[in-house]
Amino acid sequence: MMENFSQNSDKTVASLIHISTFSKFIIPLGNFILPLILWTAKKDDHFVNEHGKQALNFQISIFLYFVLLSFLTIAGVIYLGLEISFKNPFIFSEEYINIFPALISLPLLFFLGIVGVLFLALFILEIVAVITAAIKASEGKLYNYPLTINFITPTPVGIHQSKNDQYNNTQNETL
Repeated sequence: MMENFSQNSDKTVASLIHISTFSKFIIPLGNFILPLILWTAKKDDHFVNEHGKQALNFQISIFLYFVLLSFLTIAGVIYLGLEISFKNPFIFSEEYINIFPALISLPLLFFLGIVGVLFLALFILEIVAVITAAIKASEGKLYNYPLTINFITPTPVGIHQSKNDQYNNTQNETL
């Protein structure tokens, strides 16, 4: 969902929120800390609020995908490694050394290749999605990240009112 918002929205802060997620390559957990600081500083602006929620939701989602894929990788390597060692146990003797034939290790290598491609795909998705979100924010548009789990729920577009509208509504109710 990409919509234009008013021109008075703080596009620079919204773009910085997205770009600040790259700080994880310099600061541990920087992809959570820096966007959170920028988001809470300008949370009153609806445009910045929505971009902050989207950026944090995406970073949490990507982190969970990496953790899940890491656990599946460890479990798969253990399973396939044990299967290899039970099929052809290590033999050490003076005349013959057979660690295990190369053909037995092909399932493990194939599995590691697939997992490597998935890790690379997640990494590329993160880079491309963050850059796209920053560009959309600088254009004054909302951007919904792909594969995002909404932990911090975005505000529906029609519900938000500016502080002036809220003040005017309370003034009209008292009349």
